[in-house]
Amino acid sequence: MSEEISRDVILDVLEAMLSSGLRAVREAKRAAGTAPLRRRSPRKKSNIKLVEDILKAANQPLHVNDIIARAETDYGVQLRRESIVSALTKKVLERKVFRRTGRNEFALLEAEEK
Repeated sequence: MSEEISRDVILDVLEAMLSSGLRAVREAKRAAGTAPLRRRSPRKKSNIKLVEDILKAANQPLHVNDIIARAETDYGVQLRRESIVSALTKKVLERKVFRRTGRNEFALLEAEEK
């Protein structure tokens, strides 16, 4: 039975082989003590941490629409409204980090303590 091997299959096999080979080389270098320090890529901030930073910078309660707009302009991140409101509401109910100041308006808990 003769099958034609597609280009994608060949590329997938090559990718798996190269990845495995690279992993083996790095493991051998690590064992020999000559492995370079691994550089960590900068981690993406979570949406909640992003909102926390935005509210800290604003130093006042903000409506969710304002939070979304600032995330876009200041950080280049598009936040989904429903997702953010849900996450913030969850934190409000847990009494962690955020408090609700109005309909879809949030502030930091620490701002209340001052």
